[in-house]
Amino acid sequence: MRAAVTRSFGETRVEEWPDPKAGPGEAVVRVEACGVCSGEGLPWYVNRKVPAVLGHEVVGTITEVGKGLSDGFVGTRVFAHHHVPCGECHFCRRGFVTNCKLFRETALDPGGFAEYMRVPAENFSRDTLTLPKEVPVEEAIFLEPMACSIRALKKLGDRPGDSILLIGLGVMGLLNLLIARSRGFKTIIGSDFIKERREVALRLGANAVVDPAGQDLRGEVEAATDGRGADAVIVGPGTPEALRAGLDAVAPGGTVVQFTPTPAEQNLEVDTHRFYFSELTLTASYSCGPEDTREALEIVSSRELPLADLVTGRFGLDGVDAAMRLIGEGGAHLKSIILPSL
Repeated sequence: MRAAVTRSFGETRVEEWPDPKAGPGEAVVRVEACGVCSGEGLPWYVNRKVPAVLGHEVVGTITEVGKGLSDGFVGTRVFAHHHVPCGECHFCRRGFVTNCKLFRETALDPGGFAEYMRVPAENFSRDTLTLPKEVPVEEAIFLEPMACSIRALKKLGDRPGDSILLIGLGVMGLLNLLIARSRGFKTIIGSDFIKERREVALRLGANAVVDPAGQDLRGEVEAATDGRGADAVIVGPGTPEALRAGLDAVAPGGTVVQFTPTPAEQNLEVDTHRFYFSELTLTASYSCGPEDTREALEIVSSRELPLADLVTGRFGLDGVDAAMRLIGEGGAHLKSIILPSL
């Protein structure tokens, strides 16, 4: 098979690899499409994983199953989650499934930027889901990123009547917007430097948008919330500056969610005086678990959201570098997908 092997950010080569084989409880999947994660547009994040075949927002069709699985699975279109928790350990019981030892150890083999991949037994049994035939791949690839948005919004709970500020309106910020609407937020405010992204946010239901380059973010948020600030903030960009902006714009009693990692050497200074007397909460949301992917499957299967409209770049395996660069550069681009058949 052909696989796109990344040696460093911007250095990916398509290589011939042996076709994967299914062991006991495992499945081989022919990759139909794989979304390019926002994290795969971050050079520092990619370079800590290489050499590797990247790609985890993957959908495809089962072509082979191992001992212990029914041959009836062959021909089934599936989503396979790249990491799966045990569901029983201390962290899983407390709801922090991404800190589970099994979650950190499991992975698809070799990754979604290849013609075929092996789904290990743990991944197959714990979080591989059948996709309805009527859902096209350009919508199905949103299942994993949408599950990440669902998990982030769960940390805020259902908030009927509350306001939320979404800093960053790339594809993940827009998915956060769609899920925030379903969670009952009354006022949704989006902030992004890119005009085209702000326009998409308004079309998807944002009540107001802010250009932080030319407008006072805190002032605009207060104007939209009767002077209080946002009851909740989800910070998309993985920078201390963006997190500080979120903490500055959040209302007393509010919650700020860090949605993207920062490099290890970057730190955040917090006004602990205001933090304490305003009783603020700062939390983080990393990845997603089986409960979230199942909820995302219901949403994607309903086909009520304009997900395919968010796809703005389609590439074959030889276009992995270009796809990742587009994600990193931002601009009007929203979502790249890799189609191995191209």
